[in-house]
Amino acid sequence: MRAARLIKMVLLLQSRPTMTASELARELEVSERTVTRDAQALSEAGVPVYAERGRAGGYRLVGGYRTRLTGLGRDEAEALFLSGVPGALREMGLEDIASAARLKVSAALLPSLRDAPRTAAQRFHLDAPAWFREPAAPALLPAVADAVWDDRCVSARYRRGENEVVRELEPYGLVLKAGVWYLCARVCGAGTGAAGAGAFRTYRIDRFVGVEAMKDRFSRDEGFDLPGFWGEQAERFARSILRAEVVLRLSPTGVRDLPYAVDPVAARDALAGVPEPDATGWVTVTLRVESEEVAHTQLAALGPEAEVLSPATLRERFAADAIRLTELYGRREG
Repeated sequence: MRAARLIKMVLLLQSRPTMTASELARELEVSERTVTRDAQALSEAGVPVYAERGRAGGYRLVGGYRTRLTGLGRDEAEALFLSGVPGALREMGLEDIASAARLKVSAALLPSLRDAPRTAAQRFHLDAPAWFREPAAPALLPAVADAVWDDRCVSARYRRGENEVVRELEPYGLVLKAGVWYLCARVCGAGTGAAGAGAFRTYRIDRFVGVEAMKDRFSRDEGFDLPGFWGEQAERFARSILRAEVVLRLSPTGVRDLPYAVDPVAARDALAGVPEPDATGWVTVTLRVESEEVAHTQLAALGPEAEVLSPATLRERFAADAIRLTELYGRREG
């Protein structure tokens, strides 16, 4: 914790000529007394932090001192931000670059911080693929990743049903969702004939059958928010497949457990503005589901904490399940 704060303090002082103790305390979220102690620790470690007293005083670095990252290149620095996702780096062909970047950063750290990469790796790991599936990196992922880093247009061929479609795309960003890679891109010149004027779309990388980098680079829309775009797309997709409705009663436990049994978006919509419970504490909600078959599988997890009111065919299936369970558990060994 303190090591990270000391590094941040040096970087703050590198970015501004002088900072007061109160400014540093606010940025670092510590007291001014802690700032004083940290400045002394940096000075003892060889970082020339100088304190000026008086009304216009503050802390500054002497002689234009700057930390150096031993020749860290742009591609290495960018890859470093993904170093907590080793599997993703490997699949995009960036593992060697990230490894070199980590070595250079380690060499630039204070001796007392040299074990930071090891201690971080011991404490945090991201396992992106979903359970019970064997992850397979799409063969064309490294080529797509190169184009994303380079802001370079690509000519892509991908499967759409039984057909192959060719599009010229501006590849904006990659998303790894439960072990599946997606490209967020827009079609070059769609709609107006001007490059970069197309709507943003999402493509599954494993459906690409060919990717060729083009000569032209595109001008990135700096207002594009990849996490925000992906969140909107994911929620829109989730709602698009919820084509049927189920009316059910839920006990207090059923209300609590519903988001764990069905699609979270559907559960959130169903529980929004829930009416007052009846005399037994149960509430009636309308739940959107993908199909009656899927609803039967999902709602079975709630057991006696949910009662299906409609459709009648689904209610009959649960009634039949209840009869079978009664027969099964009502048996007595001879």
